[in-house]
Amino acid sequence: MAQTNLSADALPASSDQAVWSKVLALHTRVERKLTQSLQRAHGIGLSEYRALADLAQADDGELRMQELADRIGLNQSSVTRLVGRLDAVGFAYRDVCTVDGRGVYAVITDEGRDRYNAARGTYAEVLASELDAAGADPQLAGVVQALRNAL
Repeated sequence: MAQTNLSADALPASSDQAVWSKVLALHTRVERKLTQSLQRAHGIGLSEYRALADLAQADDGELRMQELADRIGLNQSSVTRLVGRLDAVGFAYRDVCTVDGRGVYAVITDEGRDRYNAARGTYAEVLASELDAAGADPQLAGVVQALRNAL
């Protein structure tokens, strides 16, 4: 049996790769617009919004730093910096667990909850608008439709 030596450049893209490429293109497009809109309208970035959203929805408005990191897809040191930024503007603070001194929590403040509530509408509007626009793009329409039908 003859063996074919194809370089990685010569290999045809699998359907999984093609779909993934479209998902990434959609993600980039939507994330860029969400970031711009949240920053302009509310003075917060997308990561700050997501952290505030998770904290606002958590029991007692607090989460362990590692759990927050896992939820928003950042590493521990990035979340530490993120919560530091939120603390600097009064939207959240770090708190040490009284039972286990090693456990550190992020806790939302009333100001942080207010900022999250103010930004929720912007987030929802921009997300819907960008998905609608992407749904009209022949390259992305199938991905948008599949995502919306998944629920």
